Amino acid sequence: MIPDAVPPTSSGAPLEASFRDPSGVLFKSSGQLYRQVNRVYQEHYTHLMDSGLYQELMDAGYLIPHGEVEVPPVIPGPAWKVIQPEFVDFISYPYEWSFSQLKDAALLTLQLQKRALAYGMWLKDSSAYNIQFQRGRPVLIDSLSFEIYTEGQPWIAYRQFCQHFLAPLALMARRDVRLGQLLRIYIDGIPLDLASRLLPWQTRLELPLLLHLHLHAASQQRFAGQAVRSESTINKNAMFGLADNLESAVRRLKWSPGGTAWGDYYDTHNYTPAALQQKSQLVADFIQHIQPRQVWDFGANTGLFSRLAAAAQIPTLSFDIDPSAVEQNYLQCRLQDEQFILPLLLDLANPSPGLGWHNRERSALIERGPTDAVLALALVHHLAIANNVPLERIADFLQQCGHWLVIEFVPKHDPQVQRLLVARQDIFSDYTQQGFEAAFSRYFTIHRTEHLPESERVLYLMEKH
Repeated sequence: MIPDAVPPTSSGAPLEASFRDPSGVLFKSSGQLYRQVNRVYQEHYTHLMDSGLYQELMDAGYLIPHGEVEVPPVIPGPAWKVIQPEFVDFISYPYEWSFSQLKDAALLTLQLQKRALAYGMWLKDSSAYNIQFQRGRPVLIDSLSFEIYTEGQPWIAYRQFCQHFLAPLALMARRDVRLGQLLRIYIDGIPLDLASRLLPWQTRLELPLLLHLHLHAASQQRFAGQAVRSESTINKNAMFGLADNLESAVRRLKWSPGGTAWGDYYDTHNYTPAALQQKSQLVADFIQHIQPRQVWDFGANTGLFSRLAAAAQIPTLSFDIDPSAVEQNYLQCRLQDEQFILPLLLDLANPSPGLGWHNRERSALIERGPTDAVLALALVHHLAIANNVPLERIADFLQQCGHWLVIEFVPKHDPQVQRLLVARQDIFSDYTQQGFEAAFSRYFTIHRTEHLPESERVLYLMEKH
């Protein structure tokens, strides 16, 4: 539900990520998020609301709900009205999504296009950044993405769809899933000529990829810098056909998780059943004790412990570095209709930075916090030993992320740590339980220390000073 608007004492300021669209602007005031709708968009907004399209998309769960409010606009000159969208638990980005998350976002975008066409509108853009995951499902968060359909005109967002969705999905499915990280470099989508060069030659034998990627890229290069002239017209039926064809192309792209370092971690870990059961019970007890409103689970793997928080209906971000683990986590969420877990891809040694114009269009991970509670289970040894991050720096980072911390210390002689030390010199003289507690005590108060049975691992509950 959309909360009642609190009349602000000032008009706030536009969000750094909201300046490119002349139709409106997002802003915050008195702790609330609002979207200013400008007069230039009045006709399109009125059609969206009066035609029944908004209601249909909201009822289907495809579009974030909003309410019209009496709040001063942030830029009065062009303003027409102000709306307040439903709060989204966490803003994530396409380079943090698994393969199936990006695929589901692409399919939603095409559904939006087809439903809009049925009401005499279409998407004026198809940016992946307009999609977020809310209660386990992708949803459009930009109500101003629709415009009244113009008969005979080509779909202006076609190239953007191919760059934001089709190209990365094809690269992930046909070449290497890690190529999805190119979206972190090219935040307006992967250039089609680059995608065409990176894709295997055999993809030219797949008609949808040939048309929408390879020939599309060749056409862009051929006519680069030339004025666009078109004598032909494209009717609405052709628009539906294009959306159907793109949907078929997306659905054909598949990737099966597996073959990565940590995708089968819970099948190969060295916990005894008693130790794993005790660890799960302790984590659940800690969560129950602190009653967080949101949890970030770092190194979540496939989300075993994330689900302890989600079971209490606590919105939980389930981060992991492994694409296979994140994919499996998301597929389980989708299969079981889990609404309180958001699996995301994250390398803690190189977390998502501030990107885009002025490095502020896409916020760094730490700028999207802090959260109430952080889980860091079977994680510290990977950062301290595999990535040479001193314990004190790990503690400093985690205290910036959240107020409460549930963390596990894995001693050096543990098989998982020995696995990390096989191919390197042991230079980690401070990596001891005493050294760990000394480093973290600079930032946290240790409330509980629990030794796991049949194991020398230790679980801690800490609170930021």
